[in-house]
Amino acid sequence: MAKQAGKEMPFLDHLEELRWRLIWSLAALAVGIIVAFVLLLNVDLILLLERPILPYLQGRKLVFTHPSDPFSIVMSTALAIGVFLALPVILYQVWSFIAPALYRHEKRLAIPVMFGAMLLFLAGVSLSFFVVLPLAIKWLMGFQTASLEPMITASEYFKFAVNMSLAFGLCFELPIVILALATLGIVTPQFLRTYRRHAMIICAVAGAFLSPGDLIWTTLAMAVPLYLLYELSVVLTHLIYRRRARKEAEAASEAAASGTGAGEAVGVAGEDAEVRA
Repeated sequence: MAKQAGKEMPFLDHLEELRWRLIWSLAALAVGIIVAFVLLLNVDLILLLERPILPYLQGRKLVFTHPSDPFSIVMSTALAIGVFLALPVILYQVWSFIAPALYRHEKRLAIPVMFGAMLLFLAGVSLSFFVVLPLAIKWLMGFQTASLEPMITASEYFKFAVNMSLAFGLCFELPIVILALATLGIVTPQFLRTYRRHAMIICAVAGAFLSPGDLIWTTLAMAVPLYLLYELSVVLTHLIYRRRARKEAEAASEAAASGTGAGEAVGVAGEDAEVRA
């Protein structure tokens, strides 16, 4: 439970603080969505987002089949951009709420972990949008289309692109998940090294399912970075366990030293007592 001025906060005060943290987070999200919506109205970001599909439309535009489709696409895009803009404020509110209940070494670890999670998510989304999505579209638009006329709707294209980018971003959080499990003592470096082959197969299967299109290039574009992140997790987990073992050894040596000192003091006191006698 959070503390206030060195004392534990009452439960109702704790709930009140949580309420205000949520209000500030929602306010930041609302401001972010409004800013993103205004930005979309003045800057044609939709054109940037649809760039991977444009070379295969033969000079035509994406079509829509419902009058509300353009507005829905803009609102969905504004929501995604708004979440990204409000994320620093939201993370700060989360950090401010849980920080009083953390130990000093946990506080030092929390900020790098959150920063690393953001970078990994952005790296996954960037890989999906700039590399895997163009490869997938190129293969899909050339698959059995000699006797077919493509008519790509805007809503289906953006759903396809956003879902795949989101899947890549979430998969790139693998090191954060493994580090959390290692911190809780659920997985060990030995466990991760033992199941390295299984992890390789799982990464290949995930690459095949999450990256539609060419079974070679798009699968490798997903599976290879995912497995490299697994190997990075093995290294980081090894560092965590080695540091933990060093601290436990230091604590044990200090406890042994203090115990020896106490024994020597007792022995000296006994000798003094015998001399007095």
